[in-house]
Amino acid sequence: MCGIWALFGSDVDVHRHLGSALKIEHRGPDSFRVESIPKFNNCCLCFHRLAIVGNIFGMQPLRINGFPHLTLLYNGEIYNYRKLSEVYGFPMQSSVDGEILLHLYIRGGIEYAASMADGVFAMCIVDTANRQVHLARDTYGVRPIFYLVNEDGFMALSSEAKGLLGLLHGCDDRDVTIRPFPPGHIQSFNLLPSGKVSPLELKLFHSFEETPKWASVEGSLQPSDEDIHANIRALFTEAVKKRMMSSRRIGCMLSGGLDSSLVSSLVMKQMVAAGMEYPLQTFSIGMEGSPDIVAARKVATHIGSEHHEISFTPEEGIEAVEHVIKAIESYDITTIRASVGMYLVARYISKETDTIVVFSGEGSDELAQGYIYFHKQPDASAGDDESRRLLKDLYLYDVLRADRTTAAHGLELRCPFLDHHFTSYFLSLPKEKRCPKNGIEKYLFRKAFDDTDLLPSEILWRPKEAFSDGVSSIQKSWYEVLQEHIETQVTSSQLEDSPKRFPFNPPRSKEAYYYRQVFEKYYPGRSDWIPYIWMPKWTGATDPSARTLKHYKESEVSDKEPLEAQ
Repeated sequence: MCGIWALFGSDVDVHRHLGSALKIEHRGPDSFRVESIPKFNNCCLCFHRLAIVGNIFGMQPLRINGFPHLTLLYNGEIYNYRKLSEVYGFPMQSSVDGEILLHLYIRGGIEYAASMADGVFAMCIVDTANRQVHLARDTYGVRPIFYLVNEDGFMALSSEAKGLLGLLHGCDDRDVTIRPFPPGHIQSFNLLPSGKVSPLELKLFHSFEETPKWASVEGSLQPSDEDIHANIRALFTEAVKKRMMSSRRIGCMLSGGLDSSLVSSLVMKQMVAAGMEYPLQTFSIGMEGSPDIVAARKVATHIGSEHHEISFTPEEGIEAVEHVIKAIESYDITTIRASVGMYLVARYISKETDTIVVFSGEGSDELAQGYIYFHKQPDASAGDDESRRLLKDLYLYDVLRADRTTAAHGLELRCPFLDHHFTSYFLSLPKEKRCPKNGIEKYLFRKAFDDTDLLPSEILWRPKEAFSDGVSSIQKSWYEVLQEHIETQVTSSQLEDSPKRFPFNPPRSKEAYYYRQVFEKYYPGRSDWIPYIWMPKWTGATDPSARTLKHYKESEVSDKEPLEAQ
C-alpha cells in the first residue's frame, strides 16, 4: 500500500500544494519524495512509500536507464513481473515489481501494459517525449485513485479523494468535480506545453465479465462437478500463492467466517511450504461474547497460527465512528458499520505487531453469492445479474472499506478472491451451480474444499455472518449499540427535514442522518462519491444488517456439527 499524488499545469508554485499531498501520508509511512517533471516545472509527482518489495532504488517516481522521458507513479503489486521479465527479456534495473510496467509500456503502450499486468494497480505514466500522461486502474479497483480535471486543463491525482480538496485557490471545492477513476479502464491525456492536459478517450481494457475462450467453444464437453471443484481449488490456491510476494511480514484478518478462514489456512500452507522463519499472525476482533471471536479461535487452533484477539467496548466503537468516516470517505451505512471493526483491528496490528501485509476475504460474497438475501433470488439469472452488479460496484463499498481502513494505519491489504483469473473462471460456470443450494450460501465454493482438512467442518459450513454482525456481543449487538447512541444525537425533526438538507441520497433513518452529518463535515458537497446506499435485494429490507433478514434465524445446517463456544 502506497500513496500517489500528482498535479499537472498548476498556475501557482507547485510547492504551495504539498499540504494536500501530505493528507495521504498514512498510506506510505516509510519514505516520501516530491519531483518535478523534466521540462514541465508547473507539474509535480509525489509518492508516499510503504516498502513491501525492493530496495531504496525502487523509490518512486521511477525512471529507468535509457528512457529518461518516462516516469512511473504507481500503487500496487504486479504478481507476474518476474515471469514477464524472463519471457520477454526485460532488463530489470531494480527489484521492484512496478518497474515492469515501464517495460511493458515501451513494448506496446498503456493498454498493453495494463492488460499484461497480473495484479492490482493504480498507475500514472508520464511520457514527455510523446507529451502524454496515461492513467490505468486494475479490474476491480482494489487500488484506488481519484482525479479532477477542470476546464482550463489543470489535472490532479490522488490515492484518496481527501488529497484533492482545496487545490484550486479562489474556487469553491464544491464547484470542482472529483471522481474515482473507473476500474478496468485506461485514459490518456495530451500534455500541453503549458503543463496542462487535454483528455483523450476513456477506454475499458479489461472486464471481469469477459468469459474465457474455452468456455464458449461449441460442442465442448461440460466439466464434471469433480473437475469444477478441482479447478476452483487450483485457481484459488494459486491466487493466494502469487500474493505471498513480500519482503515484509505477512498476517491475516480472521473473522472465523468461511472466506477469511480459508484464506488464512492457505496462507499458512504456503508459508510452511516456503519455509518462512516467522509464524503466521492472525487477527480477530469483536465485542465481548462475539461469535466471530469464538469461530476464529477454532480456526487459529486448527491451522496453528499465532492468534491475536482484539476486544472493543461499545464506547470504543462509538468513538471510532467519526475517525472511520473521515478515513473511508463514505457515508454508506453498512460500509461504516463494518469499517469500525476493521479500522480497530488494523490499528492494533500497526501498533502492536510487525505485520505489514494483511490478507483478507473481500470479494467472496459478491462473487459466490454469499449474502443471505441471495436465498431470495427469483431465479438463477437474477442471482447472476446481482452478483455481477455487486462486483462492478465493489470499489465503492467493500473494497473501498478494506483499502481505507488498513491504509489508514500503514498496512497493505491483499484480496485473493478478487484474482481475475479465478473470478473469470468462477463466473463462466453455469448460473445454476453458483446459486445457494440446500439452504446454504456459497455451496459450490464450500463443496470444492470439503474433505481437504484445510478447515474444521463446522467452519467450512458455518452460515453467513456479516462482519458488522459477527463482531457483536451476545448481550447487545453492534447494531443496537449504534441505534442507542444515535437516538441521542439525531432528532425526529432533523430526519424529517433530511430531503431538503440532503437532496441526493437523502437519509431515511437516524443512523444514516448521523453518518451523513459527519461525512459533510469533512467532505461537504461530495455526496455523489456514493451513488446509492447499499441494501439487500428481493427482501423488502429497510436495513442492511443480515440480522434483520428472516433467513438469518433459519440458517442452521442440520447435518453439520454446530459451532460451540470454547
